[in-house]
Amino acid sequence: MRSQPVPAYPAAGDTTSAVLAIGRPDFPNVLIDTLRRQADVGHCMVFALTRAGAARCLLDAGNIPIGGDLGAAYAGQFHESDPNRDALFEREGGAPIMLPAFAPRMYGARYRKIFFQDSGIVDKCATAIWTGDTCFYVNFYRIAAQGRFSALQRERLEAIAPAIAASVARHFQHTATPDRTLAGLFASCAPLAALTPREQEVCRRILAGFSSEAISKDLGVSLHSTLTYRKRAYERLGISSQSELFAIVLRLLACSLN
Repeated sequence: MRSQPVPAYPAAGDTTSAVLAIGRPDFPNVLIDTLRRQADVGHCMVFALTRAGAARCLLDAGNIPIGGDLGAAYAGQFHESDPNRDALFEREGGAPIMLPAFAPRMYGARYRKIFFQDSGIVDKCATAIWTGDTCFYVNFYRIAAQGRFSALQRERLEAIAPAIAASVARHFQHTATPDRTLAGLFASCAPLAALTPREQEVCRRILAGFSSEAISKDLGVSLHSTLTYRKRAYERLGISSQSELFAIVLRLLACSLN
């Protein structure tokens, strides 16, 4: 019997490398590389905002040399004058949201000088997700040398935003809760936890992009055995493809954040 259908995540498979890097030291580098491939993002910054009014810069990666200074300035005071603040704080926990884009003239004079004129930023997109009382606010930037995001690049960012936001939130929660990794999903979350250990090993390698032949070699089993484990795993999960397997992982990422 097939399980209930999982929600569709457009272009979700394009973010596989970022999802697999959750909890690893190289997550920031993998994340920015993924964003560059998908939408030519120049820089990414992540902030944690709380309903109590606190703000912290969690991630600063990309091609803006003064990114660290911008992160400190935003967390110190400028988060209070961000035009997206109302949209951020109107939301509760749940699905990631894509935030509206504002022209630089919509920002205050000091904000505009520091975050656009001095930095060279010419365009920005953003997504966010609430987990309890914390909002993980993910910002994507392009600098003057790159020009503004094209309509297609904005479309691509909107498509991958759910997976990116969920991955970022889970990565930074990993510090306090070590089992918030991909291995943790397979160990404790239905329906993945219902798979046998060997079926889980095969599925994790499928998610990492291994071919059936490569999985056989990596696990030291025959190709026939690998195909059998895959078939049994897919039957247990009620799926028939890698994209459906990845959709289950993304659903579990989003559902387990709160």
